Amino acid sequence: MGYHELGEAEQVEALRPVALAAAAAFGLEAERLEPVLHGYNTTFAVDERGGRRVALRVGTNSHSTPEHAAAQQAWISAIAAGTPVLVPEPLRAVDGRWFAEVDAPPLERRVLVTAASWLDGADAEELGPDAARALGRAMAELHAQAEHWRPPAGTSLPRLDAPLFGDDDLLATAPGLAAEERAVLDTARSRAADAFARLHRGATLRPLHADLHGGNLKWHAGRLAVFDFDDCGLGLPVLDLAISAFYLRGGDDAAERAMREGYAGRLPLPDVDPADFEALVAARQLLLANALLASSTASLRERAEPYLRTAVARLRWWLETGAFSRAEA
Repeated sequence: MGYHELGEAEQVEALRPVALAAAAAFGLEAERLEPVLHGYNTTFAVDERGGRRVALRVGTNSHSTPEHAAAQQAWISAIAAGTPVLVPEPLRAVDGRWFAEVDAPPLERRVLVTAASWLDGADAEELGPDAARALGRAMAELHAQAEHWRPPAGTSLPRLDAPLFGDDDLLATAPGLAAEERAVLDTARSRAADAFARLHRGATLRPLHADLHGGNLKWHAGRLAVFDFDDCGLGLPVLDLAISAFYLRGGDDAAERAMREGYAGRLPLPDVDPADFEALVAARQLLLANALLASSTASLRERAEPYLRTAVARLRWWLETGAFSRAEA
């Protein structure tokens, strides 16, 4: 039975030897290896004999190249050294690189693995106004630092200047959709692509986290910490705001307003036409639906078809009203 046919628990167990090999590549003396998240990528907590806990992230579905992974970890290190934003401390492998490349027989390829210090504390999950305000402030701090930071020589970050961030477009051939549903997806992709093109014409790009939501935030020692930079790339600051806004669009706008207030307390808000901002928010829906169709993770594959229909309903609402909402599906 191939990896794609395995259930959730079986997939995690199939990846355990991969994680153990990666731990050795980082010089970690693993006393215990605990899976903590099997989603887009797979994270294990490594407990060392000396008591240190390390987060080991296996790039199960990641599109990051070695050059991307090196830039991601270098940026996190620079953020830790030069900003008040709390991030995990990235670790170097025994060979001095910011990542390890490990054979993954279940996936029939090599995978990239990164390691970082463990952040204790609960995931932020659903963000109320106070947490959203802290997120806005942290986002602005990242943008201020990124304005003058560039990936080191020999590393790179992808350009985030199109709705699917360069991923293969699986929405165009997704099975089981009616003609009207395909028309919604086609129109939404076209409108979002037009907005990206307008906003990026002649623009200067900077590194963005590009995935700032509750699942990538923790409350650590009373402070909001940011982690999981696997999706980071070069883009416009407004894109980070739009991506976070997507996750806050549950009906009540208090959290999104608080996020903007937190951001504006550190940097001026980007001056963007509201219609283009809504297109960037809607583009996040396109990206997520497309990513589920491509995923190898059992639980995500099971969700792909029903989530695609939810995405169509939300995108239809946006096309009809001009405002994107996750509450209208």
